Amino acid sequence: MPELIEVRFKGNRKDIYTWDSGAPLAVGASVVVEAERGLDLGQVSAVGEIALKKCGIGCSSCALAAPKEPKGKVVRAAAPEDAHLSRELRKAEEDIRRKVIERVRAHNLPMKVSDAEWQWDRRKLTIYFTAEQRVDFRALVRELAALFRTRIELRQIGARDEAKRLDGVGRCGRQYCCSSWLPELKPVSLALAKDQRLSLNPSQISGGCGRLLCCLRYEHDFYVTSRRRFPKEGKVLRTARGEERVQAVDLFRERVLLRAADGSVQAFPLAELKAELATLAGEPQAAEPAPPSSLVTFDEGSTGVTSERAAEAVSPPRKSRRRRRRRKDRGGPPQAAGPDATAPSDGPVEDHPAEPPGE
Repeated sequence: MPELIEVRFKGNRKDIYTWDSGAPLAVGASVVVEAERGLDLGQVSAVGEIALKKCGIGCSSCALAAPKEPKGKVVRAAAPEDAHLSRELRKAEEDIRRKVIERVRAHNLPMKVSDAEWQWDRRKLTIYFTAEQRVDFRALVRELAALFRTRIELRQIGARDEAKRLDGVGRCGRQYCCSSWLPELKPVSLALAKDQRLSLNPSQISGGCGRLLCCLRYEHDFYVTSRRRFPKEGKVLRTARGEERVQAVDLFRERVLLRAADGSVQAFPLAELKAELATLAGEPQAAEPAPPSSLVTFDEGSTGVTSERAAEAVSPPRKSRRRRRRRKDRGGPPQAAGPDATAPSDGPVEDHPAEPPGE
């Protein structure tokens, strides 16, 4: 029975192939596989059943990737001279990309050339590019085919696919998830960031590709499931201290921030709050299940927690913005404030530092 082999190529591209020979292939070995109208060379990244179950290098406790149909067969194991030829082709691809960029500029096409990839047998040259709209590159293809004397394929990819192909380090200090372990790139919407109570500033929730972070999606289920154990924000609870409103919840510290009628704010552990509410309602107390060990991010020890620190941890303080005064006549001198001066009617008066003349 043919053995399944996962082969990885340049730019984190991988496919499933079959291996009919009886000799086993080791992970990391170079192999020659069947490609479109020729042969290609790649490295073995998984063998056997693992080739169907694993979702990528560095994957841990993530969903299983969908099985793929074999794209072709593994022809043979690569010889040392085959690997040397592949390395020489990779060195020449950067010069090819620069030449393609020059031709794109000469044709005045609205496209960004991301990468170039030779097929191992040099029968096909694939050019990857990004563009905001459809591009008519028929004249460019004919010119490139005459220049490199091979079959040219121009493939348009998205911003996420470009980041996956070029690889890099994210804002978390680790390799891009799309390049390391994500099996497929699913759409990420702004609603995921809202459910996680994150800042909606695009610069803080966007990745290196300029799109929303991929981790917003596979962390979303955790936030939705964990938030069901807490009372909803804005709900009024009747506690031993009277009616209190839920101001915020802290999922990681298992605390609820309550605001009393007199304006005082206090933070209570979720287990104690549920036990108190059950006692006041006359219901039997149910044991609160302990949070999973994966949620324990740090050990607070004996650090005291005050209401101010709890409020700051749940919702960081915002920087105050001072409103600028608008002068009707910017060219003239500032008006002196006399006893008959009145405050503007469009808002409260704020203290501003004196501005030097001429600014």
